Amino acid sequence: MAIDLDTIRRAPKVVLHDHLDGGLRAGTVIELADQHGYTDLPTTDVDDLSTWFLSGAARRDLGLYLETFAHTVGVMQTADACHRVAAECATDLAADGCVYAEVRFAPALHTGRGMSLDEVIEAVLAGFVEGSADTALTVSTLVTAMRTDTDSLGVAEAAIRFRDRGVVGFDIAGRESGYPPTLHLKAFQYLQRENFHVTIHAGEAFGVASIWEAVQFCGAERLGHGVRIVDDITVDDDGSTRLGRLAAFVRDRRLPLELCPTSNVHTGAVATIADHPIGLLRDLGFRVTVNTDNRLMSGVSMTSELSDLQTAFGWGLDDFRWLTINAMKSAFLPFDQRLELINGVIKPGYAGISG
Repeated sequence: MAIDLDTIRRAPKVVLHDHLDGGLRAGTVIELADQHGYTDLPTTDVDDLSTWFLSGAARRDLGLYLETFAHTVGVMQTADACHRVAAECATDLAADGCVYAEVRFAPALHTGRGMSLDEVIEAVLAGFVEGSADTALTVSTLVTAMRTDTDSLGVAEAAIRFRDRGVVGFDIAGRESGYPPTLHLKAFQYLQRENFHVTIHAGEAFGVASIWEAVQFCGAERLGHGVRIVDDITVDDDGSTRLGRLAAFVRDRRLPLELCPTSNVHTGAVATIADHPIGLLRDLGFRVTVNTDNRLMSGVSMTSELSDLQTAFGWGLDDFRWLTINAMKSAFLPFDQRLELINGVIKPGYAGISG
């Protein structure tokens, strides 16, 4: 029996992979551009701009997908802009039924007009506090370094400075091919010494080698996307499967996969949602989670992602509950807080809907 969008929206949800600069409201992009003298937008019509972002991102190439971020980052170069975007992000996620979110952003991308890394992080954290106030949402922050830059150690040090103020982990993102995570070993080794959490974009536009380096050299506790782990899985003609050494290690260690189905279609990692290996990975017992990646660029929400999975795989509320608990188990919050959200919010929330 199909579940309507309103029911899916009311269901408690957890998102672990959501980019702050990929989730702006189109109207906010236009208003911030006007306020701060940014003149490079392709249009100042809200609907046309939304369509432009979606069509620009859906070109089946990660490099082309990332080009659209020039405009969102371009309007986020002041503390007030970063604060506003963060507040609206939290408000929008809460309205979509999210009870926990880890939102990531690269502070170095917002220093073009003179803000320091710390000033950017402070503005974003304050925005999250404002936007999540009086909602059911708990929001945490992942600080990201760009894999194409050389400042990852400094960004990692900034993340540690805010570890008790809402920053719960570190990430690297950006063009994957040609920029392996091992270029940033100093940052990852520093974070390991600081007992800090790490997730790494790996296995999105590049294959098994990227995942292997992220896990075995850099200590990734989660894989951002990780969809190319299927390259290490053989499906025989009779439907039987054989896991390669890395795929078996990832599954055995319960390393979470931050899967982003619609984004994976837009970047060319898979052809359609129905072709996405999330169904196979779930059947094989991997720690699967569902995420938005970039809500503006891909025109998605957690509700729409789950609805699309319902259409493609016939999944229902029991499946969504399983995915949500998977994600909460995999969060970088302290263990007791994770349990509190699972037992006190997520399970009762689904019981209320199912009942």
